[in-house]
Amino acid sequence: MQTPRKIYEDSSILVLDKPSGWIVNDAATVKEQPTIQSWLNLPLERSGIVHRLDKETSGLLLVAKTKEAFENLQAQFKARKVKKTYIALVHGQVEPKEGSIEAPVGRLPWRRDRFGVLPGGREAVTKYKVSKYFVKTDDGKASHFTLLELEPKTGRTHQIRIHLKHIGHPIVADEFYAGRKTARNDRKWCPRLFLHAGEIIFFHPKTGKEISFKSNLPDGLNNVILSLKDEAPVKHETT
Repeated sequence: MQTPRKIYEDSSILVLDKPSGWIVNDAATVKEQPTIQSWLNLPLERSGIVHRLDKETSGLLLVAKTKEAFENLQAQFKARKVKKTYIALVHGQVEPKEGSIEAPVGRLPWRRDRFGVLPGGREAVTKYKVSKYFVKTDDGKASHFTLLELEPKTGRTHQIRIHLKHIGHPIVADEFYAGRKTARNDRKWCPRLFLHAGEIIFFHPKTGKEISFKSNLPDGLNNVILSLKDEAPVKHETT
């Protein structure tokens, strides 16, 4: 398995590019699986990890190296000063090309290990922008897909995945939210969840200067894109 890559490091912070397959935090349920927390082994709470990515999600992860930096970055996340941008390939042709998904997210009472849009749940807001439309043809049948840039304004568990399912455009190969049959078919041509944390912008906890980092799509996801054909958006007739 590919190991995490250090993109940037100084005396206060560390920015990692997390490969898909790595769990971020240690837990009693995690056995004989690599975790970022144990790999870092820093003498801080959660080894200085101030946010998380799902196991199959790749991309940028921000880590504090000092107690002061940890508290500062936590405060920035709480105040929504940190901007994160994700890239996802989803089912269907998303319209309009830009928008905001606002739907409360919570733990499902009937399935405590799952989350979903839930009345009375916590506020959750995700902005999106269409990057490109694609089509895939198998045995004469065309399936449509959209590549999105997503900016979660809140940080709820599985927020992006839940919100995209909520609007009828689940992420490709999402075994939790796309449906078992759909995800199984997706994984014949896309080996993992197509979700990547591509950019993070925040204020350096020591200097106060705004800084940003980017991570390109990993080769596996790039190959998925190359397997698809570009498609022009469907034009709806007006009356």
